[in-house]
Amino acid sequence: MSRRILILQGHPDASEPHLCHALAQHYLEGAEATGHTVRVIDVGTLDFPLLRSRRAWENEPLPEALRESQTAIAWAEHLVLFFPLWLGDMPALFKGFLEQVARPGFAFAPGATSPFAAKGLSGRSARVVVTMGMPALVYEHFYRAHSVKSLERNVLGFVGIAPIEATLIGQVESLSERALRAWFERLHEMGRWAR
Repeated sequence: MSRRILILQGHPDASEPHLCHALAQHYLEGAEATGHTVRVIDVGTLDFPLLRSRRAWENEPLPEALRESQTAIAWAEHLVLFFPLWLGDMPALFKGFLEQVARPGFAFAPGATSPFAAKGLSGRSARVVVTMGMPALVYEHFYRAHSVKSLERNVLGFVGIAPIEATLIGQVESLSERALRAWFERLHEMGRWAR
């Protein structure tokens, strides 16, 4: 059964390809090979302001540059988020993007402060793919994967996206060609099965 998949490329540097871009491309190729419909949003190519107040988040209109992104999120059945771990978290531009598009009235009921509020993006699933310099096991067990868990619980889960699976790819600066090929094949398979 084919699914509507949205790839959110969260690497903020769109001036040259990075590992996140290559991983996303392999996922996309696997998904398209099995009949899934895929759209891609490269956040690094978008020009939008960061939110600076609750008033702006609740009352100011969504920036024009992000209207298509919000439409794509509403369209998608499965979201795949790619980003590098920077200072223990996602890059600020990607966080700013998520803050902008996850507006009240779209992502959840206006005025909601409870995790039990009406969730505007229920019925969607997600995969989070994170690259990092440290070993993934260190991030997962010593640092408790705190930023990925926060994203899963406080952003994706809050708006109703579930289930959410995470793929952590560590020691990216020292991956051998063989290890890279293995990761590319794994992402290709994830795309085939839209997971």
